[in-house]
Amino acid sequence: MKNLLFITMIVFFAFLSCRGEEESVQKIDQVINLYIDSLGQDMLNTKIPGSYISSSMNDVYGLTDTAPVSFSIKKDADTVSYIEYLAGAKRIGVDSSGTSKTYESKIALFLTKKINDSTRKTTSDTMTIQYSSTPDIFQVSKIWYNGVLQFTKVDNQPNTVKIVK
Repeated sequence: MKNLLFITMIVFFAFLSCRGEEESVQKIDQVINLYIDSLGQDMLNTKIPGSYISSSMNDVYGLTDTAPVSFSIKKDADTVSYIEYLAGAKRIGVDSSGTSKTYESKIALFLTKKINDSTRKTTSDTMTIQYSSTPDIFQVSKIWYNGVLQFTKVDNQPNTVKIVK
């Protein structure tokens, strides 16, 4: 009886190890790098006078009116500041055909600039992100900033958006 159990286990594990690659792994490409420039000035560098001193993001499709979205301010090789957005905003389905699906996220950006010692000015912008999903890949496909198309995906290129204000 023990030998039969042992042989059955060996046959079972041999069967598992001989299976082909039936399931492929879906590639995820959703990191967005958002640069904001005004007349050649890096507006996300808080050390430059006239730039934004703070920024925040809110999920427009979030479950509540206040649904903060996480992001990081980073610097590229040229020390230019940018917002790195990975994920976090709710995605809603906007289209579906067969195995291909389209989703959308909408994020409100609040960018605050110091005018003088006692005055601050906050700008409210909107970024709409469209994602495409197939069994092989989930990726950013288009990005609108304040209603203007600013980015269309190019295969094997980073999702970099450069806004000029």
